[in-house]
Amino acid sequence: MVVDDHPMWRDAVARDLAEAGFEVVASAGDGEQAVRRAKAAGPDVLVLDLNLPAKPGVQVCKELVAADPALRVLVLSASGEHADVLEAVKSGATGYLLKSASTHELIDAVRRTAAGDPVFTPGLAGLVLGEYRRLAAEPSPAASDEPGAPRLTDREKEVLRLVAKGLSYKQIAERLVISHRTVQNHVQNTLGKLQLHNRVELVRYAIERGLDDD
Repeated sequence: MVVDDHPMWRDAVARDLAEAGFEVVASAGDGEQAVRRAKAAGPDVLVLDLNLPAKPGVQVCKELVAADPALRVLVLSASGEHADVLEAVKSGATGYLLKSASTHELIDAVRRTAAGDPVFTPGLAGLVLGEYRRLAAEPSPAASDEPGAPRLTDREKEVLRLVAKGLSYKQIAERLVISHRTVQNHVQNTLGKLQLHNRVELVRYAIERGLDDD
């Protein structure tokens, strides 16, 4: 689903994605419309502009991810401001791409977002990881060694550690000599056990526990 308040831009993105083989199930031009149509259409991936009338993009993202934690949100914005990027990620966005990206980069980003990989315009990935490190340095109410903490299998911990290091599912599969689907299954199981909603939250969880340094 494509959400943007500029009709020509929205139509062009939808057309490019359709020509690349994606099924565009809906589009919307404002925030309220986006929430309604997304809940009705149930897209796998939402390509979302932040600057929307009626309801801002970050609020749209927050509401839709809360309603459907499996939804992947790729923000496509003209703004590369760090505050906008971090706000989008905290609201549940899987990735963030600038509108200056090429059609090829957009299509690749949507494909990777659909697979669950975090996709960021070059230079922004380090910013997001740095913010999670800062948040992880703050006192956390939960620790992994507390009684009743979820128990992960050794393989789930191994996958989680590689996710925290920023590897894509494909890279993890190659490193562990398992299938891409098996990696996805491990991630989904881990999300369920930890009661997290998406890969971004999973990375923060792992960094809080120092798994990315192992």
